[in-house]
Amino acid sequence: MDLSFDSFVLTASTADLADEPAARDTADALEFRMDLATDALDALDAYEGALPILATNRAEWEGGESIESERDRLAALVAAADHDAVAAIDIELATLKTDLGAEVADRVRERDATVVASIHDFERTPARSELTRLLREAAHHGDVGKLAVTAQTKHDALKLLEVTERATTWGDRVATIAMGEPGRHTRAVAPVYGSKIGYAPVNPKDATAPGQYDLETLRSLVRGLSSNPDV
Repeated sequence: MDLSFDSFVLTASTADLADEPAARDTADALEFRMDLATDALDALDAYEGALPILATNRAEWEGGESIESERDRLAALVAAADHDAVAAIDIELATLKTDLGAEVADRVRERDATVVASIHDFERTPARSELTRLLREAAHHGDVGKLAVTAQTKHDALKLLEVTERATTWGDRVATIAMGEPGRHTRAVAPVYGSKIGYAPVNPKDATAPGQYDLETLRSLVRGLSSNPDV
């Protein structure tokens, strides 16, 4: 399955691949949170859904729940990429900047999967210059650069949207999110400025980040704001 992220991809986040039928008519892909799942690789073996998968095995130090060693955590991502349904892998930018992380990215790409290089700041929104640098660096190390920050004010959200537009103008493929209530609208608005990935839980009770809309609401909002009828 292909996930090139040349256009906007609405991704339904879940730790249970059995949720796929509930997301199929609304989402473009599943984000499979391997770090929240039980027997993640076995679940991938059994997966027969129609949606392509973006596999995430988030480390504790970046807000996830993986308790494996770094080598085992990354090996699980490579093993996930062996599955035809897994079209993309999310790896933290900090990991990709290590020798082991760069090797994992190469191995994932050899399996024809896209690498999403992600950064999460659960406390603040950095200065505009820092946002620009981080997003450019993520887009350089990954095929898509993902930046999720925490907005304390609407001005924080505006900074992120400005940086998103600038990165898109440069030709970088990026995904941006301002977490928290002041930035909640960016989940719907950022695609207008070029953000290529949106995230929403299959079940609203299972939200994996602060400020997420439910899946159908996010699809409706993005579609309503977009000039592209196919979004």
